[in-house]
Amino acid sequence: MNDLVRQHTALSESDLEWLHLLVSEWQLLSDLSFADLVLWVPTLDGTRYVSVAQMRPNTGPTSYQDDMVGHLVPRGRRPLLDAALDEGRIVREGDPEWREEVPVRVESIPVRREGRVLGVIARNTNLLTVRTPSRLELTYLQSASDLAQMIAAGSFPFPGQQVDMDASPRAGDGLIRLDADGIVQYASPNALSAYHRLGLASDLVGHHLGELTAQLAPSRGPVDEAIAKLASGYAPRETEVEGSGGVIQLRAIPLKPKGTRIGSLVLLRDVTELRRRERELITKDATIREIHHRVKNNLQTVAALLRLQARRMDSDQGREALNEAVRRVGSIAIVHETLSQNLDERVEFDEIADRVLAMVAEISPGKVNCRRTGRFGILDAEVATPLSMVLTEVLQNALEHAFAPGEQGSVEVAALRGGTREESRLLITVRDDGRGLPVGFDAQRTGNLGLQIVRTLVEGELGGSFDMVPAPDRGTKVVLDIPVGAEK
Repeated sequence: MNDLVRQHTALSESDLEWLHLLVSEWQLLSDLSFADLVLWVPTLDGTRYVSVAQMRPNTGPTSYQDDMVGHLVPRGRRPLLDAALDEGRIVREGDPEWREEVPVRVESIPVRREGRVLGVIARNTNLLTVRTPSRLELTYLQSASDLAQMIAAGSFPFPGQQVDMDASPRAGDGLIRLDADGIVQYASPNALSAYHRLGLASDLVGHHLGELTAQLAPSRGPVDEAIAKLASGYAPRETEVEGSGGVIQLRAIPLKPKGTRIGSLVLLRDVTELRRRERELITKDATIREIHHRVKNNLQTVAALLRLQARRMDSDQGREALNEAVRRVGSIAIVHETLSQNLDERVEFDEIADRVLAMVAEISPGKVNCRRTGRFGILDAEVATPLSMVLTEVLQNALEHAFAPGEQGSVEVAALRGGTREESRLLITVRDDGRGLPVGFDAQRTGNLGLQIVRTLVEGELGGSFDMVPAPDRGTKVVLDIPVGAEK
């Protein structure tokens, strides 16, 4: 719609925002009218109309099989559009049109904002299935007529009340029509069922909806007054009411077809099961986070015990082996600590990589500068956990073997995320400027326990590749190529 309006019309950005506000609301008008809606806006030169939006009803058959958005119609071809635009009134005159052997009643509703008519809504009703209307259908049509008059007068939609069409109740979910005093004149079967679930034992018609809703809500005090006022329909508001048996979502729409409120529409939806499932998910998420938190605490306890044991070791080799185990356990604990703070099983790995760098840098025998470049991005937990261990082993190996005690140097971890959206890959390069690899070294066959762990995790668990080669100038370069999921 933005492109069409800016390309073909003279409407301002504030006018365009008004049209967006209207389009966010007009599913209600379409459903209440049992009709298709097409929004026509005059072009910049005033000789044509361009259709910028279209809506089909959920409550009846469509009048248009094709998409009308983007169509241009010369002025004069559709007299009802001309009359509504020029005279600023709803135009219903004329005989039904025949489209593919289907009779269609066409009406035109001017869209007014601040005294100016911005465009015209063509309301097209398929008459093929017309029958004697029920009380529900009569209420729908009367409410649609009131809303149409408000659109023509510029009092609907309500400024600052843009509606989420997916989350807000619709006419078919449940509808209640109130008079000016807030007394229920009509309640659809779905609306009545929703109130029965809240605990109502009688009919709704004849009751003051605000007072009745406040009585069904379990709380007392100022909340009741707010619910009573909202459910009475005095202002456009949306809320939820929870009773002993369920939860309903309410949306009030004051009806002012001639400037004075004659009543209100209250749309409502039973969201009991939806809220129950949301609570279950929240409980499940909290449980998972608590598990990660406890795993992290247990790993830290294991690390502390290993550290104590290392201090009691007389053998330098045994002490160093236990300290390596402490760092391995610590890298896993960092991942679980991060997962315990997230709502899903995905982590921002850059923070984990930085913490691993800081942890491993403590063992440096010299004055070695450790830094990270590039971005790892968001990774799944099943990738983050083994990758943190791999990164720990590679960095630990570089700091232990590349530099002599007191020697200065640097270690750089470079991350590059690439590939397609479906098959994203992570290329990690760990490079030092130390003494380099010994002659005849083969990373695939030789190496200590740390390199064996790296090979096993990278090739077996992560499904990637690992190589360790001399750096071009000086030192050693470790290259990891790992498939990772798409970053959402």
